Amino acid sequence: MRNTDITQKKRMRNMLFVNIIIFVLLISRISWLQFVKGSELQSMAYVQQNLNRNINPKRGTIYDANKIALAVSATVETVTVNPTNIATEDKEKVAKALSSIFNLDYETVLKKVKKKTSIETIVKKTDKEKTNELRIWMDQNNILSGINIDEDTKRFYPYNNLASHIIGFTGSDNQGLDGIEAKFDKELKGSQGKILKLTDAKGGDIDGSAESYVPAIDGNDLVLSIDMTLQSIVEKYLKEACIDNVCTDGGNIVMMNPKTGDILAMATYPNYNLNTPYEPNTEELKEQWNNLEQKDKTTALQQMWRNKAITDGYEPGSTFKLITSSAAIEEGIVTDTEKSGEFSCTGSIEIAGVRINCWRYYRPHGAQSLREALMNSCNPVFIGLRSKNRC
Repeated sequence: MRNTDITQKKRMRNMLFVNIIIFVLLISRISWLQFVKGSELQSMAYVQQNLNRNINPKRGTIYDANKIALAVSATVETVTVNPTNIATEDKEKVAKALSSIFNLDYETVLKKVKKKTSIETIVKKTDKEKTNELRIWMDQNNILSGINIDEDTKRFYPYNNLASHIIGFTGSDNQGLDGIEAKFDKELKGSQGKILKLTDAKGGDIDGSAESYVPAIDGNDLVLSIDMTLQSIVEKYLKEACIDNVCTDGGNIVMMNPKTGDILAMATYPNYNLNTPYEPNTEELKEQWNNLEQKDKTTALQQMWRNKAITDGYEPGSTFKLITSSAAIEEGIVTDTEKSGEFSCTGSIEIAGVRINCWRYYRPHGAQSLREALMNSCNPVFIGLRSKNRC
C-alpha cells in the first residue's frame, strides 16, 4: 500500500507539473499574439475581411483667364475582378470575354481571374461603350458577382499642344507629373472615395452584408492668367520664326502685362501633345526613337517637357536697356526723353578696343532721343549712356 500511494502521488505531481508547463506555454502564446503581434494580426484580419475598391475623384478643371477649359476630367470606368467570387467553371469563360471586349491577352487575363487574391485590376480608364458591352455579356451569361465596374476619371486636354509647357500632364493614377498639374496637384486632385464590403476568409461575399459607400471629393478648379487667344497667336508666330530662321535649339516667348506682372502667354517651341506626352514631338526624334535605349528616351522626354522659358538661363540682352534707361532718368542724367539729337548712332561704337555694332549697322539710326533709341533698341546709344553715367 505504501508503495502504491507513493506511486500515485508521484503521478499526480508529474501531471500537475506538466499542466503547469502547458498553462505557462498557453499564457505566453496568448500574450505574444495579443500584445506583440496584436496590431499586425488585426490589420491582417481587416484586410482579409474587408474588400475596399477605391473611387477616384474628379480632378479640378484648369481654365484660362476667360474661363475657357484647358484641362478637363472626362468620365470613364475601371474594371476589376474578385477571383474568389467567380465560379471555377466560369473562370475561362470570363477571361475569354474580358480579353475579347478590351483587346487584352487571354493568358494574362486568365491568370488574374484564377488568382486567390481579393481583387485584380483588368483594365483602367476605359470608355463606357466597352463597359456597357461587358454589362450586356454579364446579363446574358448570368454572371452576377466577381466582376466590378467602377466609375473613374481620365484627364483630357481639348487643345492638344496649346500651352503644353505651362499646363503639364498627369499620370495613369491622375497624379500631376509636370507643369501646373504637378505644381498645384494638392489643390487639383481631390480625395479618393471607397466602396467597403465585408468578405469571408476566402474573399467571398457574406450573405446579408451591405456595401458601404464613401463618396469621392472632387478637386478644386484653377484659373490661370494665361489668355488662350494670345497664347495661340504667340505659339503660331514663334513656330514660324523658329522654322524660318532655322532655330535648331527652338525658341521661347513670354508675354506679360507690365502693369500687373500677370503672364498672358508663355510659349516654348517645339511643344508637345498633352494627350500623348510620351510620344516624340519632332520628325527627327521620331526617326531615332526605336533605336534609342531607354535611358536616352527618358532624357529626350525630359528635354521635350522642360519649359525653357523659366528653367534655362539666358543673357538679358536688349531687355536690360529698360533698366539702363530707368536708372539714367532717376539719376537725372537724362531729363528730357523726347529731346531729339541728344544721342547719335553711327552704326557702331568702340569701347576698350572692342567695336560693338548696332543691329542696324549698315544703315545707322543717326540722331535720336532716348525714347527713339529705346524704340530702336540701339546698342551704341545705350553704351554711350552708360559711359555718360560713369562720368
